[in-house]
Amino acid sequence: MRIKSIAIAVALVLPTFYAPTAQAAQKPVIESFTFTPNEVDVLTANTKVDIELIASHPSGIENFSTLATLTSSRNDTLSTYLTRIDSPINPSLTKVTYRGSLTVPRDITAGVFNFTLAAIRNNAAAGYQYVADAVDLKKIRSLVGGEYGLLVRNGGELNLSYDTFVGPTYDSTLGISYNDVANYNISNSPIWKVGETFTPSKYYELRVPSLSLGVTSTTPLVCSSDGKQLKFLKEGSCTFNVSTPKTNDYVAKVSNQTVTITTARIKPELIVDKIANQTAKDLPKLVAIFQVYSTSEGYVLPQSTTPSVCFGSGFYVRIVGGGTCTLTYQTKENATYLASDLYKISFEVVRDPQTITFTLPAKANISAKNLSLTSTPSGGGAVTYSTSSTGICAISGSTLSLLKNGNCVVVATQIGTATLAPASATSTVVIEGVVPAVKKTITCVKGKTTKKVTGTNPKCPAGYKLKK
Repeated sequence: MRIKSIAIAVALVLPTFYAPTAQAAQKPVIESFTFTPNEVDVLTANTKVDIELIASHPSGIENFSTLATLTSSRNDTLSTYLTRIDSPINPSLTKVTYRGSLTVPRDITAGVFNFTLAAIRNNAAAGYQYVADAVDLKKIRSLVGGEYGLLVRNGGELNLSYDTFVGPTYDSTLGISYNDVANYNISNSPIWKVGETFTPSKYYELRVPSLSLGVTSTTPLVCSSDGKQLKFLKEGSCTFNVSTPKTNDYVAKVSNQTVTITTARIKPELIVDKIANQTAKDLPKLVAIFQVYSTSEGYVLPQSTTPSVCFGSGFYVRIVGGGTCTLTYQTKENATYLASDLYKISFEVVRDPQTITFTLPAKANISAKNLSLTSTPSGGGAVTYSTSSTGICAISGSTLSLLKNGNCVVVATQIGTATLAPASATSTVVIEGVVPAVKKTITCVKGKTTKKVTGTNPKCPAGYKLKK
């Protein structure tokens, strides 16, 4: 460890403690602490750093000076005294400014130097004496690991030794507390098998967002790397390095790993059997089905993709409606097996048939304008109507509008129920006849004279205008 002291001032007096008076006792306050510049390079012409401290207390500040110490992560140390600037010294001065400076030596090791201060005490005239809290440095920059202190570079290089990443999650002996506990926990472990891949960002938490994790393999026949991911090629010992690169700010950080790659995972095959068609009688009902077993997870229970018709219930299928019932089977992947293929099995739940009695008159005169639609489904229930005869007729609810001459085709539909199949019936009406002329009356004016004109297409006489 190296200590360099500059501008030696009056030695500090050991703290003396007094009983507080009735006045509320309080500590001295460090109002501000600044240093300029906040970054130096030992290869430049000027490495001087000016420091200013302002402290306050209602009874005044006792210290003539205080020692400012800078310490790096490598325990290199610089120090200097800060001396109050009031002259002559006034111990009862409630706000005191201290100033000092230091010159960073050329041979100091680059890094981040953080400040600590010797004790600042209030004037004992208050009837008590306390020490100020440690200086609360303000954030100067966003450099992770170097947000607060003095940056000392060497030719632009900071060489900050910092845990730019932590991990891996699968090594529980490290006792790491991860910031993102949802994504990084000890249950998060790779699959060390042939054919699998390893992505460092899943198992190492990056603490410096400006950097990126890389991976390299020293056993490329067993595990190859593209710089971002490992691929396991064959059984054997795989040795690889996870790292963040050296930059102007950080030294390189490397995590060395050796793992054993074992035989590839296999995809289990499932044996499924057909399910006979069922009737829609006595719904809902349970029907026993075959049991599907896999070597990877034991019995596999069915999942339904048609819940309005059926759904799996253990080794049974519960049928709740008519139609096509589709069940699927699939195992999940684990450390030993891949997920299986998706197996589908379908069967019909046959609903009882129904009929609709629906008849339109053979012909309809367009002068009637509308016809009411009626029908009777054998199973009851609501009936809807539709037509494809666009422009000839139109339907709203159960009312048929006659628009022009031609064949109007109408379809009556009952959508069915859980036990009854859908049904429909079609009927055609021929629309004919002439639409009766519709007369209307207009009022025409000429000066103060008005005249009403009636007709299918009335017009005002010559010299008259339509009254608006």
